Amino acid sequence: MKRDLNIKVKHLTRVEGHGNIVVDMKNGVLQKAQLDIVEAPRFFEAMLKGRNFHEVAIITSRICGICSLGHQMSSLKATEDALGLEVSRQTELLRRILVDGATFQSNTLHSLFLAAPDFLNVGSVFPLINTHKDVVLAALRLKRLANDIGDLISGRAIHPISCVPGGFTSFPTEAALKALRDKMATEGLKDATFIVDVIASLADKIPVFERETEYISVKSDQEYGFYDGLIFSSDSGSYERDKYLDVTNEFVVEHSSGKHARFNRSSYMVGALARFNNSYDQLRPLGKDVAAKLGLSVPNYNPYMNTIAQVVEVANCIDNTIELIDTVLAEGLKNEKPNQEPTKYGRGYGITEVPRGILFHDYTYNRQGNIEKANCIIPTGQNLANIDEDMKKLVPEIIEEGKEKITHKLEMLVRAYDPCISCSVHMLDVEFVE
Repeated sequence: MKRDLNIKVKHLTRVEGHGNIVVDMKNGVLQKAQLDIVEAPRFFEAMLKGRNFHEVAIITSRICGICSLGHQMSSLKATEDALGLEVSRQTELLRRILVDGATFQSNTLHSLFLAAPDFLNVGSVFPLINTHKDVVLAALRLKRLANDIGDLISGRAIHPISCVPGGFTSFPTEAALKALRDKMATEGLKDATFIVDVIASLADKIPVFERETEYISVKSDQEYGFYDGLIFSSDSGSYERDKYLDVTNEFVVEHSSGKHARFNRSSYMVGALARFNNSYDQLRPLGKDVAAKLGLSVPNYNPYMNTIAQVVEVANCIDNTIELIDTVLAEGLKNEKPNQEPTKYGRGYGITEVPRGILFHDYTYNRQGNIEKANCIIPTGQNLANIDEDMKKLVPEIIEEGKEKITHKLEMLVRAYDPCISCSVHMLDVEFVE
């Protein structure tokens, strides 16, 4: 039966930033299914031009209030690569702890506060305060625990201040670090286990849908790829960080103020599901156990399962953080001075996995230590084309379900990607033709 369908969701809720869902079908032929990004561009790359290397990571952490730590990590690594600043093992260990903390905080907030209401057919987390108070409190405790990590190691939970090029400006005491470790091993793991049980009970609410795509993430043979590693494509293998432009291939579309990206196919996916598909073997035993409990196996081609992959990472990150803190304590916490004496000047690259996917920072410095050129490619921007492709496949498959259910599934689909739309809207190159 030929169908007409017109859907316009203006300013989708429970996402960061402003995006509209637009679907148009006439006589059974899909004319349009896309996520319109309607925010004005934010010119962070332009703001960085002329800034000294001491300032850059502080500025770029303001790109996002959720992924401020991730932006700072990629920024620091790009600066250190460009200026030849080597960092100590202790610095890397502490940074990995911070990345794990930022990841399980963001993943908890998305899966429990933004996605879970969809599973229970409520409009927001607020009704769940009355019906599922224990779940909300567990999520808040995990968020507080992640904030404690940021406060203790990076100076504060949002927009860190003690992480600088070459190291740290201050350090926690061993007693405080041990107290944090003990809290994570007791309260943290307990709350994470409880949340896993809750999500497992809701797993049947996740729509059945598959679209195989290309998955791109950081990959390391030594650990689940978050802090460091190579760029990895499920289609074509590994690439060095300086080849990121060959992978991302950003392009402009009419319906989005954020640039899209593609590599071996018309689109690719980044984020928790991409990491899970590419790096399952590097998950800790607890992470693999949680994945099995939640029915997540590799490979998985259902984008709605990105939320489930986030929950797997919550448990995996908490477990990994405990081990990292044990390592720091066993090796002895040292009051190290940051290495801020450049040995070269030029171009440097930083890649880090933030909760929403692989993040690229690329800086070129002059001999005064000031930025001449900067480029940041954000995970949500990389996901935008893939979201559109998912919509184009999904709508014809569910066309008989009625407009209300179709709209709900489309909203769930976009939210499953945990988009950070404001972060993705960066500088556009505009060419005027006279």
